[in-house]
Amino acid sequence: MISAFFVPLLAAASVAAHGFVSTVTIDGKVFKGTIGKADKPADSVIRQVTEPSPIKGAQNPAVNCGNNAQASSLVADAQPGSQFTFDWTTGALAPHNTGPMLTYMASCGETTCDKFDSTKAQWFKIQQVGRKANGQWAQADLMKGGKAEVTLPSNIAPGNYLIRHEIIALHIATSPGGAEFYASCTQLKVGGNQNGVPTASELVSFPGAYSDTDPGILDAEIFNPQAPYTFPGPKIASFITGDAPSPAPSGGPAVNGSSAPSPTSSDSPAANGSSAPSLAPSPSGSPAANDSSAGAPAPSASAPSSPTNASSSSINALSSSTSAPSSSASALSPSANAPASSVTGTKGPCRTAVANASAYRPRRHSRIMRNLASKHIH
Repeated sequence: MISAFFVPLLAAASVAAHGFVSTVTIDGKVFKGTIGKADKPADSVIRQVTEPSPIKGAQNPAVNCGNNAQASSLVADAQPGSQFTFDWTTGALAPHNTGPMLTYMASCGETTCDKFDSTKAQWFKIQQVGRKANGQWAQADLMKGGKAEVTLPSNIAPGNYLIRHEIIALHIATSPGGAEFYASCTQLKVGGNQNGVPTASELVSFPGAYSDTDPGILDAEIFNPQAPYTFPGPKIASFITGDAPSPAPSGGPAVNGSSAPSPTSSDSPAANGSSAPSLAPSPSGSPAANDSSAGAPAPSASAPSSPTNASSSSINALSSSTSAPSSSASALSPSANAPASSVTGTKGPCRTAVANASAYRPRRHSRIMRNLASKHIH
């Protein structure tokens, strides 16, 4: 009998394991991304990448903002509590269906983010999404036409920021170097009058935040839907969660190395009783007039302000860490018209991943217990 998690993995194997953010929607306004080499900055708020191929190796410079990412010429306006939608699926380019999605932000300081060097960025985590309550990865919904949704922290201080959305595909991550990274950065100017900022110990660099052997990047139990999952990188910033910040490790802030692992994901909804989020249909084809590059006279692409009474969105019910902030919602809204993935033959690393999934069996401890009993260990 084919296991419950074998079927979606097999379907994933027939789809190209590539992706880039083709559009970002901010409070209902759509901004288009571009791909390929360019002689000048693209007329977009999304940093342009040269190719959609997976990034291999946690120390690869491309984990910063994507393959050969270049600053674009526009900056999008946003507000505390603004709603973001990242579309990784346009053009039939989709990552695999196993692994987390994470969102980071970094201050560009006094420099507008279209001029900021992202290799100098210090990132703090605002959201992380793992398995849903049914044990399946939220990432898998992208292959059904879903889009990743993120809410800016409701108390974030105003300023210039990059927002970095990341997918980590773990379908061949049972050995070091198997993880595949996809990263995308969008240039923002956040308004408002809030004062939430991260502590120095919550800041990390990319590359530098992860290693290829970190829990959550190297995972022998990745195909076991009952196994706990540890998110890589730092915890969600304490100004979002309300928790006391973790102390900086000896020697200074964790800006160039992995910080303590984030809490593990769970297979059940958040402890505060929030239910699984509704899966609202994606908006049907957005008109070209919403494209940020259409007749933009200035390097600012305004997005509508969030309502003044906008509260932080519902607690993430997609099994992010139990300390996931109320302001970092993460749901996926599948397109009502998205075709189901067809199942065809497998080849290369995907065949190995399918074999690993098919061969998984829960571990039994009876033999260990018998050995302990025979040795009279108490």
